[in-house]
Amino acid sequence: MPATDEPVRVDVGLGDRAYDILIGGGLLARAGAEIAARMPGVRAAVVTDDNVAAIHLPAFEASLAAAGIATTPVVLPAGERTKSFEHLERVVDAVLGARLERRDVVVALGGGVVGDLTGFAAGIVRRGMRFVQVPTSLLAQVDSSVGGKTGINTGHGKNLVGLFHQPGLVLADTDVLDTLPLREFRAGYAEVAKYGLIDRPDFFAWLEANWRDVFAGGAARTHAIAESCRSKAAIVARDEFETGDRALLNLGHTFGHALESAVAYDGARLVHGEGVAIGMVLAHRFSARLNQCSPDDAARVEAHLKAVGLPTRMGDIPGTLPDAARLLAYIAQDKKVSRGALTFILTHGVGRSFIAKDVPASEVLSFIEENHPG
Repeated sequence: MPATDEPVRVDVGLGDRAYDILIGGGLLARAGAEIAARMPGVRAAVVTDDNVAAIHLPAFEASLAAAGIATTPVVLPAGERTKSFEHLERVVDAVLGARLERRDVVVALGGGVVGDLTGFAAGIVRRGMRFVQVPTSLLAQVDSSVGGKTGINTGHGKNLVGLFHQPGLVLADTDVLDTLPLREFRAGYAEVAKYGLIDRPDFFAWLEANWRDVFAGGAARTHAIAESCRSKAAIVARDEFETGDRALLNLGHTFGHALESAVAYDGARLVHGEGVAIGMVLAHRFSARLNQCSPDDAARVEAHLKAVGLPTRMGDIPGTLPDAARLLAYIAQDKKVSRGALTFILTHGVGRSFIAKDVPASEVLSFIEENHPG
């Protein structure tokens, strides 16, 4: 990996479970040293997928070996459908088969799917093993690798089985993002924009002016990732187990998860960040429909996401979608439902999101019908 200056460090302040996020170039090459410094004497299971393994696994294992860390690789199929009981069992069996002990470490080398699945496995094997996130996608670097949410999908919906299990370290190597397909980078950018839309309007305005530099790489990209991680770390530190403010991080996700379920997690049709992009536009348009924000705010959000090449309407998803009633059923299954009441993250304007409880299902159904492409 190219040489780099010292990485940016973001602290996740969780008392005795606090940890560092390191952000910068060349971190795969120094991963072994960073892990060994914090967890001396460990052995590691390295969980990845076949796409990432082909590009990064040999160099990553060499880095760990140079630091005296013996590794057991576990290579899974790429794609959202890997977040399943079947592949969870495969990871658990591999960790136990390697005779790793509780004080050893399970490392997720990959995107959000690998991170979520690996963190869940680390949280349940031996009632909790140490865990390191090495996210290789933009989406994972700014969102899923930070905060300790882990889990898998089921036929009933996305992320419905899982637990909170914090990593001991996150290493976000910005150089690896150069190998991402443009579609995947765009999908991750949706989560970057989300932080501006939650409570950082100045950051959203900066993104509107500088998004091309973020895509190009360099200092702007590092700044956008670090600012996103600082935003998430601050929210997680206030509300680790999502009993209050942390729900704001789900802006766009209630609609987005329903759309992912509707296409059966078919990544050819819709990937997670694209669902979030459409979901954030829908959340702003729904807020405008409920007279909570100006239609101009919704138009501004849609214009920016469209400018970077993201889908912004349900009609942008290839193929046909289930009818509005079925989409509402997917929303009702979402884990953000409490005692049957629909909870949404809505907004009073750009950077002014809030948690709306007891949203009438009839309003949601009518809104979906109005926006359904069928």
